[in-house]
Amino acid sequence: MRLAKLDELRQAAKTSVEIRSERERVKLGTQVESRVQKAEANRMKILKASHQKRACAKERTSQSMMRRMARESKYKERVRASINQKRVAAEKKRLGLLEAEKKKARARVQQVRHVANSVSNQREIERSKMRDKLEDKLQRAKRYRSEFLRQRRRQRDSISLYCDMMQEDADLLSRKLSRCWRCFVRQKRTTLDLAKAYDGLKINESLPFEQLAMLLESLNTLKTVKSLLDRLEIRLEASKNVTTVSQPSILDNIDHLLKRVATPRRKATPSTLRSRKGKKVSSVRNVAGTSVKMSRYPVRVVLSAFMILGHPDAVFNGQGDQEAALNNAAKGFVRELKLLINVIQEGPVQVSGGESKHRTLRSQLDLFDKAWCSFLNSFVIWKVKDARLLEDDLVRAACQLELSMIQKCKLTPEGVDTMLTHDKKAIQMQVTQDQELLTEKVRHLSGVAGVERMESALLETRTKYFQAKEDGSPMANQLAHFFSPSPASSPVQSVSSSSSRSKDSIGVEGSNRVNRSLLKDDTPPSSGPSRVSNGTVDEVSNQNELMVNEFLHDGNLNFPGGSTVKDEEDNLKRRIKETMERAFWDNVMESMKLEKPDYSCISNLMKEVSDELCQMVPDSWKVEITETIDLDILSQLLNSGTLDIDYLGKMLEFALATLRKLSAPANDRENESTHRDLLKELHRLCEAEDESGNFRAVAIVKGIRFILEQIQELKREIGIGRIAIMKPFLQGPAGFDYLTKAFEKRYGPPTQAYESLPVTRRWISTLLSSKEEWEEHNNTLSALNVVERSSMGISLKTGGSFLSPVNTTSKSTVMDTAGQLSECKGERVDLAVRLGLLKLVNQVAGLTPEVLPETFQLNLFRVRDIQAEIQNIIVVTTSLLIWRQMLAKSESETESMAKKLLELLDGKEGAGLTEIIETTMSEEDGEKKKMMRGLLGKSLGEGNTVYERVTSCIYKAARGALLAGNGENGKRMVETEMKKVGGGGGLKERVLETARALGVVACVSVRVHGPWLTQLMPQH
Repeated sequence: MRLAKLDELRQAAKTSVEIRSERERVKLGTQVESRVQKAEANRMKILKASHQKRACAKERTSQSMMRRMARESKYKERVRASINQKRVAAEKKRLGLLEAEKKKARARVQQVRHVANSVSNQREIERSKMRDKLEDKLQRAKRYRSEFLRQRRRQRDSISLYCDMMQEDADLLSRKLSRCWRCFVRQKRTTLDLAKAYDGLKINESLPFEQLAMLLESLNTLKTVKSLLDRLEIRLEASKNVTTVSQPSILDNIDHLLKRVATPRRKATPSTLRSRKGKKVSSVRNVAGTSVKMSRYPVRVVLSAFMILGHPDAVFNGQGDQEAALNNAAKGFVRELKLLINVIQEGPVQVSGGESKHRTLRSQLDLFDKAWCSFLNSFVIWKVKDARLLEDDLVRAACQLELSMIQKCKLTPEGVDTMLTHDKKAIQMQVTQDQELLTEKVRHLSGVAGVERMESALLETRTKYFQAKEDGSPMANQLAHFFSPSPASSPVQSVSSSSSRSKDSIGVEGSNRVNRSLLKDDTPPSSGPSRVSNGTVDEVSNQNELMVNEFLHDGNLNFPGGSTVKDEEDNLKRRIKETMERAFWDNVMESMKLEKPDYSCISNLMKEVSDELCQMVPDSWKVEITETIDLDILSQLLNSGTLDIDYLGKMLEFALATLRKLSAPANDRENESTHRDLLKELHRLCEAEDESGNFRAVAIVKGIRFILEQIQELKREIGIGRIAIMKPFLQGPAGFDYLTKAFEKRYGPPTQAYESLPVTRRWISTLLSSKEEWEEHNNTLSALNVVERSSMGISLKTGGSFLSPVNTTSKSTVMDTAGQLSECKGERVDLAVRLGLLKLVNQVAGLTPEVLPETFQLNLFRVRDIQAEIQNIIVVTTSLLIWRQMLAKSESETESMAKKLLELLDGKEGAGLTEIIETTMSEEDGEKKKMMRGLLGKSLGEGNTVYERVTSCIYKAARGALLAGNGENGKRMVETEMKKVGGGGGLKERVLETARALGVVACVSVRVHGPWLTQLMPQH
């Protein structure tokens, strides 16, 4: 019974569960169906909205395209109309120019015809005169012949014919001998006459440098001295040949030395090559087959002995053993030469000492030749050394040009990229021409071996560059021997590398066209203006940026001489440029002294003068300049071989007068005196006795050179004056705007900062701890303020805070009126730049352009100076700690010793451990010196506890002054940190000044590069 009830209950429960589950299933199905319908409705609404949105967008696009097409069509119509107008104007201008050229050509043809007629008439007159002279000579010869035949017929039958003939032959021989002697005396002159002519030149080592140089460059001097030296060589060979068998004597063989001082043959110019085309081939072969004998006494080397003896400072670059030996050899050679001249003029002389007291001509010739051999040997040794140094400079310059071209043109190891722009092709062509010129100079100095060394250096430069580029290492480490040395890797090795470097000023003098023409071997300088390279524009732009940057960092900057901020590489380029300029003018002078001088360079130089004057004068003066300096007439006169001194003199006087008008009134008296002296000197050269007329051409070239130099000096003064006028503007917002625009032009807009500033991006990525350092700085500053407040007590004041005032400098200036650095307010960019720059200068390795961020490239030298100053402070602080620990000195003595060490490191570059120990320790303390050397060497090594402690305290002191400014807060923070390492007042002032300089760099960078830095900050 109970089981039946249980079964019923179970069946009832089962039925109820099935009914409930069925209800729930139906309910859930209804809900799902409703949700599906709602989703379908929503989907249809979304699709409808999407279709409407697409239709609207398509409609807007079509309308914008229609408007754009309408604008483009209108713009094209305007462009076509403008092009047609310009084309018509250009055609009119072309026709006018063609007509002017035709008129000018007709005038030139008429003038040339006139000159040709005058020349032909003059030659016809000369031919008629020569014909008359020949007729007179023929008539006289006929009369003499008839008289001679008549006398001969009379004496034919004479008995004493034979005796008379013998007497006549004797008289004839005596007359011939007398005539030959007179001819020899007249043409070659005797040794005594040559010695007297040499003595009349008054060549003496005691003469002033300018007078002695002009005397040694004179053709008359060279000709007279060469004649005497050739005669002495002949007499010496004759005296050596007249020897006995028991006493054989031969000349010392010095051909190997003479080859070293032999002047290399000049390259044949196109004019000489054209003149040689008419010669026979046989004559060329004969000349090539005969070897020219070298003179035993080269005249220029002999005369250089007087210059070496009289003016060694002007000849030698240094004072070494070779220079001293050469000076002594020159002294002995000049003494023997003077004694030889005395023996020739007065006969054998008695001397007080030496090998032989009685000096005859033969014995004195032997002594003279020995002294000459000694001097020539010393001269060759010194010359080879000097030539090798010059060759190294030229090779280094060529390698720098090659490296600069590779970096500028972005060349690859496989070859040149075919997609080079016009500017890069011009740069490549210019570098190739410059390297060819340097190669030619090296060939003149060292021959084929020097050229091979230069090519090897260029190949090594290219290989190392591409290898370093592939490895990703800095170029300064791979090519260190081609650039100025970077600061040492340890503070000990070079602790005063550049701390005492004075602030150079920025030059404003532009590159002149004469200097550009020097970079072409013998190209006329008139071709210079038409090929101004893009590198010249970049150089001027860089100089302007450097100048504005210096004004913003140093308001008291002046320009005493227009010098530029350059490192050793730029100094080398400047020295090469000056050498090439001197070589150019020497080449022009030598070309004027040839038998057939080339006067075309005078025309080119006068064109240079005219162009330079027209660039500086007002428009109303240009007509007068072009009329006075008529280059067409001058070219025709010079091409005809005529050197009209009066016409050229008027041009020079006009150019000098124009320069006096353009110069400042305060310089009028000095300019008039200088120009008057120049004209007197040129007048004296023109009136000198010279059959070839070379002195006149040399005088004209000297005058043109002086005028070009005065023009460049005047341009420099004008540039300095303009800079002085712009100085107040450049020190304000205009200067910041200029640097910002220049930076944007070089590296692109701020939106491209991530790609265009890779070094700055990596540098900013390392500044993640700026916020923690800022909090640490604020905590330290608050603690100092609390301590000071508790020590000062309570004092009532009428308003304001009793703490030191915070610098509230506006953003328009970096420094306030009292020269105080503005305090950091915690702005993200300002804080990051200040702390990042401080970490850069605290690195041990020297900063190079490859590791310095692009935003600080203009301040590379300034940041290097700050880095060197911090290293000096570290070295002095560590040295004082060890010195006080060993000797237990008082604080006053420590201050004195700190001052001595700072003066040592500032005054002597490359000072190391030895100099520091010699300054701190006395001479008797040998053991203590060794102990201090060991302790100081260990303490200045990275990883040492003392070194880490000192650098940490100095870093925190500089950070406090950098963030709090160099006011009272900054001074208290510096004093607190420096006390921990025993730093005195002198070191505190150094830290404050270093932080001030670093803060100025950071503030200027924030003002100039703020948008780029802001763009880079969120990405890190």
